[in-house]
Amino acid sequence: MDSNNNLKILFVINPSAGTQPNTDWQENIRKFFTEKKYSIDYFLLPAEPDEAKLRQYILTNKPDEVIAVGGDGTVAMLANILAGTDTALGILPAGSANGMARELGIPDDPDDALHIIEKGITKNCDAIKINGTTICLHLSDIGLNAQLIKYFDEGKLRGKLGYARVIIKTLWYKEKMQVTIQSKGMEIKRNAFMVVLANASMYGSGAVINPQGQLNDGIFEVVIVRRLSVLSLLKMLIKPGPFNPRHIEIFPSTSVQINTLKNVHFQIDGEYMGKIKNITAQIIPGTIKLILPETK
Repeated sequence: MDSNNNLKILFVINPSAGTQPNTDWQENIRKFFTEKKYSIDYFLLPAEPDEAKLRQYILTNKPDEVIAVGGDGTVAMLANILAGTDTALGILPAGSANGMARELGIPDDPDDALHIIEKGITKNCDAIKINGTTICLHLSDIGLNAQLIKYFDEGKLRGKLGYARVIIKTLWYKEKMQVTIQSKGMEIKRNAFMVVLANASMYGSGAVINPQGQLNDGIFEVVIVRRLSVLSLLKMLIKPGPFNPRHIEIFPSTSVQINTLKNVHFQIDGEYMGKIKNITAQIIPGTIKLILPETK
């Protein structure tokens, strides 16, 4: 982005994100941009982020780029604010779960990630609008994974050990859902442990739930997980890779309605949303401008 000197870049920092909350991200950013012709600004999120206040700050200051310095929750909040605008969204991975950064090939090292902010390319990417209100940039799901996220959020232990503990708890309470999925005049009824609305391909652990997922193809995939064993969940954590294709169904869609017989756990981009029985989802092509590595 050498030709874009004097860009106004706003770094939205979540100080409590990740397993190293005392990392001075503001100082790392300042050092990286020393003697470079960029206008740098910071917005530090409080412990309970105020999305309305952040939205107003962005509207008032009109940055050219906004960079999420945090985990998937920070990225998701900014995606909802910036959808449909000309302001580009970048990511500096700083969370305990950095699924979107992993999806985009953005490294964990701060200087390497900042290099992408400076030298990367900007592409228009799709998002899924959930229930007519909330933007999903990455992955949403109902069932077992959303339940796992709920337990993880409620626990005090972070990192892989924290996930290992909640996997045991999740499997203890697991149960299949009775799901009806309607799309393009088609109706599917299944008993499943999870149903995923996938704009992308993998979870933050590296587990590939949707091998064909692309962020700019004008569609999303509905992934029905009919079986999910202890081994499958542990592989998600310890040795990431693709799910067993014999245990899942995948079909592309531009809009879908999902109904369940009982209230089920629901998450959007790593944020637990409570229990629901009805979901609508629609693809919004090219609504988010993302800053990507030059190779993407």
